[in-house]
Amino acid sequence: MGEKSDIPVEKETTDFGYRKVPVEEKARHVASVFDSVAGKYDLMNDVMSLGIHRIWKRIVIETSGVRRGQQVLDLAGGTGDLTRSLSRITGPSGNVVLADINHNMLREGRGRLIDHGITGNVLFVQANAEQLPFPDNSFHCITIAFGLRNVTDKQTALQSMYRVLKPAGRLLILEFSRPVAAIRPLYDLYSFKIMPLMGRLIASDADSYRYLAESIRMHPDQEKLKGMIDKAGFEDCSYQNLSGGIVAIHRGYKF
Repeated sequence: MGEKSDIPVEKETTDFGYRKVPVEEKARHVASVFDSVAGKYDLMNDVMSLGIHRIWKRIVIETSGVRRGQQVLDLAGGTGDLTRSLSRITGPSGNVVLADINHNMLREGRGRLIDHGITGNVLFVQANAEQLPFPDNSFHCITIAFGLRNVTDKQTALQSMYRVLKPAGRLLILEFSRPVAAIRPLYDLYSFKIMPLMGRLIASDADSYRYLAESIRMHPDQEKLKGMIDKAGFEDCSYQNLSGGIVAIHRGYKF
């Protein structure tokens, strides 16, 4: 019989902002961040983007191609900004699934949609993007806004999205990306100095907003993410830079 090795087995790690954490622990760390910021998430988005995030999301809606009666998945839908608009487009004959891995964010989204009188054609599902609990070929469109960078295994998540998308369906990813060189110094100053300060003053949580700034820097840039979407099986993949590349909308189709 062979002898057992005394050499410890190194755990596989992944990025959590600029830190390295064991793969199996990232979801817990991310959950802690969003548990902390859920109640003031929309307020902080408005303050930190000067309201521009609403314009970015409107462009996603306008380019989604969603029609009345269709089935839509708003993944990492959080407080329901996209779901609110999408549900009005799909109408009572369609539906929108607002899915998020974080219970507190999902609860915030449900409460806000109820306040807007939107309940009939929206379903709420707590779900991990890497293991979507839906049958194959379920949705005409999948949207994910500012959520992909928090996923542990992005490639697996993209493949999961491809599986549940219907043939001829489309994926739209709105995410922070790599801005053009001319604005990077100012953008870095804002991200690492002003964002955490506002997080401390408004949400009493500088650390969570420091993580959010770091997670943006660790997220794949426009071309790399496009390649990952293509690798997951999507076709006719492309992206559109907004606000000088501070964010980008990536698109892919399942044919």
